[in-house]
Amino acid sequence: MNWWKEDIVYQIYPKSFKDSNNDGIGDIKGIIEKLDYLEDLGINTIWICPFFQSPMIDNGYDISNYYQVDPMFGTNEDLYELIDQAKKKNIKILFDLVVNHCSDQHEWFQKAIAEPNSKERNYFIIKKKEEITNWRAIFGGNSWSPLPNSNDEEYYFHVFSKEQPDLNWENPELRKEIYKMINFWLDKGIKGFRVDAITYIKKNQQFPNFAPDGLDGLAHVDKGSINQPGIESFLKEMKTETFDKYDCMTVGEAVGVPYKDLEQYVGDGGCFSMIFEFSYDNPSMPSQGNWYDYKQWTVDEWKQKIYKAQKHISKIGWSPTHIENHDSPRSINKFLHPDQICGHSVKMLATIFFYLRSTPFIYQGQELGMSNVHFNSIDDYDDISTHDHFQRALNAGFKEEEALRLISPRSRDNARTPMQWSNSKYAGFSEVTPWLKVNSNYQNVNVDQQLNDPKSILNYYKKMIELRKQKKYCSVLVYGEFSPLFENMKNIVAYQRTNNEQTIYIINNFQSEYCEIEVEMPFKVLLNNYTDITVSSQRLIYLKPFQSLVLDIE
Repeated sequence: MNWWKEDIVYQIYPKSFKDSNNDGIGDIKGIIEKLDYLEDLGINTIWICPFFQSPMIDNGYDISNYYQVDPMFGTNEDLYELIDQAKKKNIKILFDLVVNHCSDQHEWFQKAIAEPNSKERNYFIIKKKEEITNWRAIFGGNSWSPLPNSNDEEYYFHVFSKEQPDLNWENPELRKEIYKMINFWLDKGIKGFRVDAITYIKKNQQFPNFAPDGLDGLAHVDKGSINQPGIESFLKEMKTETFDKYDCMTVGEAVGVPYKDLEQYVGDGGCFSMIFEFSYDNPSMPSQGNWYDYKQWTVDEWKQKIYKAQKHISKIGWSPTHIENHDSPRSINKFLHPDQICGHSVKMLATIFFYLRSTPFIYQGQELGMSNVHFNSIDDYDDISTHDHFQRALNAGFKEEEALRLISPRSRDNARTPMQWSNSKYAGFSEVTPWLKVNSNYQNVNVDQQLNDPKSILNYYKKMIELRKQKKYCSVLVYGEFSPLFENMKNIVAYQRTNNEQTIYIINNFQSEYCEIEVEMPFKVLLNNYTDITVSSQRLIYLKPFQSLVLDIE
């Protein structure tokens, strides 16, 4: 039995979680300060986004030293104290493992520039000018940038920004350095990793040109650098040399893995404990589209994607479920129209994802119903990707005001505004101006305001967590079989979890309308996002708008 199947994970974006020294930036001591809050919430594991030394071009996902905490977050001693203090509260810690690329300020890249004959030169993908291709980087522009000190004769490859050179996984010496670093931190007592952008580590070694798919004459980098044949050999070696030696949890950010290939990632011999499922993460986002493009979607189309993912993954292995993370807008804005947003609908969204056959992940502030932010200027946004998509919108002919209106709901900064702890200035995150503006709704949406309100979203999350951990229901809610319910009923997202002894119904009325459903009798209400339930006849329940019910069919 794997402990990580029963755990509930809380994701922390350290720059925005809690500022302990009042410099406007969240830090490791701030996380230590809030361990009591996390313990009270009921989570078992925290995943912390990167806090290692970095120029912060991509907010820490450009690491310049894998062994050193960046001074803005504290010291290595602070980190060791966090590991120790969390352990005392039975809270495990996951790090972000960023090994597709590093920072151009990393010692390896600096040596590669300075010493053409150094071993570090082969730690990166470097080609002569005439060999580079028309691949577009994810953060915009060509994926090939001139190698400094090469007189524009050589270029290095980067999937993301030019400040994030990709590591050359074809080089076994480089792989050994990565495995050494992974084992160093596992030896320090952490319990695993969320593995960033891992499906990019294998590139098409032919590096062909592709047919352009944009006005810039470039083709998306994914065409030659994601889920490439042969990647499994790298993943299996990494697992053998690191993860298999420890009782740890690994979660791959494996975007675009087809269901037919799932087994090599999460099956019995899979490379990770689980991988994130993104098929239903942002239903209005077109595949490889611009942020100013919006795709129409319906609740019934969306629920079928959830059912499909559960069906395929449950046959093979395990998955995490999430509706928010540091790279995504807030869930209430992704999934709900503005006139639908209320306490009941936010709790309904939480219920839908929380009892799937999976390990639930909660992103900081999600448990409060934190929402997208409204900034009046592109200058207020920090995120590199937001600035890139804003420029794309301008290039497509939109006026600045319209471009900002279109890309703002997609911005990753929506999830990165400071955590809202109280209604005091700067939301209790800091006593000075934070690195990113606080959402203006912090006076009404904050921890202090919700802790003492029994009907709050925060206390509803506590109830959800408590129910999943209850001895009587843990087995069925964690390990029980999943199957859809009321599949043909419009705007009803429902499923059951079953084992030999128990049947649990999870029913969600995803609409502003009332409706009736027929259920097995008798039942016991385990969770309800309203204070009451209306049974209109012997077998019919009258569901209120956005009502969620978790029922034990006795």
